[in-house]
Amino acid sequence: MLRLLFWIALIAAAVWLWRKLKAPVAPTQSPREQDAAPMVRCAHCGVHLPRDRALSLRQQWYCSQAHLEQGPGSSDR
Repeated sequence: MLRLLFWIALIAAAVWLWRKLKAPVAPTQSPREQDAAPMVRCAHCGVHLPRDRALSLRQQWYCSQAHLEQGPGSSDR
């Protein structure tokens, strides 16, 4: 019985070691700032959102069609 447990442990260790050596090494670096999308501020409500999701009108950015139609919000923000 002890001999069987020894061989099972030895085979399990060999499989674990083989998988560890064959696995591709993934970089653990954090994403760079250049990969982040540029953010813009909604002229109506002030919410920040990615520029590719924003709507623009006369060099102002809006978060939705409703805010685009309402125009710029009050200037107290």
